[in-house]
Amino acid sequence: MSLRSMLGVDVPVVLGPFGGLSSVALTAAVSEAGGLGSYGLYGYDGARIRSVAAELREATARPIALNLWLPHREAGERDAADFDRAEFDRAVAGMAELFAQAGVRPPEWPVAPLPDFEEQLEAALDARPAALSFVFGVPAPDVVEEAHARGIRVIGAATTGAEARALEAGGVDAIVASGAEAAGHRPSFLLEPERSLVGGISLIPQVADAVSVPVIAAGGIADRRGVAAAFALGASGVQVGTAFLATAQSAAPAVHRQRIRAALAADTVLTRAMSGRVARGLPNHAVRAIERSGAAAGFPLQNILTGVFRRAASAAEQPELLSLWMGQSAGLSRFEDAADVFAELAAGVADGAR
Repeated sequence: MSLRSMLGVDVPVVLGPFGGLSSVALTAAVSEAGGLGSYGLYGYDGARIRSVAAELREATARPIALNLWLPHREAGERDAADFDRAEFDRAVAGMAELFAQAGVRPPEWPVAPLPDFEEQLEAALDARPAALSFVFGVPAPDVVEEAHARGIRVIGAATTGAEARALEAGGVDAIVASGAEAAGHRPSFLLEPERSLVGGISLIPQVADAVSVPVIAAGGIADRRGVAAAFALGASGVQVGTAFLATAQSAAPAVHRQRIRAALAADTVLTRAMSGRVARGLPNHAVRAIERSGAAAGFPLQNILTGVFRRAASAAEQPELLSLWMGQSAGLSRFEDAADVFAELAAGVADGAR
């Protein structure tokens, strides 16, 4: 089955899901253009997921994807409630300057836990999107079975050939091959992300050769040239994040969008500073200050703590305190309207693309 028919889309272009930066407007715009709009649900409880799903149904009748983070733990990670007070106090002290610059008080101990994954999953399944996409692992067999029973396609994310094979064995319908150039968090799950940094030009053909399900190329794709290259390497579709994040329909503040368009490939870095997990973005004052402090907490506590000043910084347009996620092809993001980005990408889709 072709990726187009599997997902019910006209063009095999998928919007990258943004945890914390997704918007109904952008998701709907990509779906309305003929692609698969995606919405990231990281940190959402069941009620919020249902509310967003209702907004998406109002905005578009076209296929959409909802994205969830699987409850994967890297070595040494714990639930937010399992961190002790000393670790919390040390991390807060190391970021005291950043809270002050944002004009907010640090959170109080204890921090609220993340929403329960089973609650998230139930709400996402009830929404009946065209696809459920997952990062940080292989969804459990019963999750895949239930999604398929409801007519929902399942998409997984791989950063290595071994991860792609694990996902196929787990029954997913398509695999996102996420090259090291990609923005945001590295969704590695078999090895540490630092040991799974395979560039797209190497990763895409390896994954395409390793599995029989359709492969969706991600990372470093921002225009028709990147799309054409992905198809030449064996992809059946592409997933694009940064170029869409730079558009007016995204939830990124204007200063973030401006930084994307001004960035060079060498400007981005991989850092654990802002969330406790490895992610690609533009280094700024917050990243450098946290790395210098040496007091950052692990995931998810670090993400919860920085989220306090990041939210204030977003409202105040303070780019030096934001998570400026972007990929290595950020500087190729030339368009301010999602429809123009989509048209540029669609121009590179191979004739008869699978």
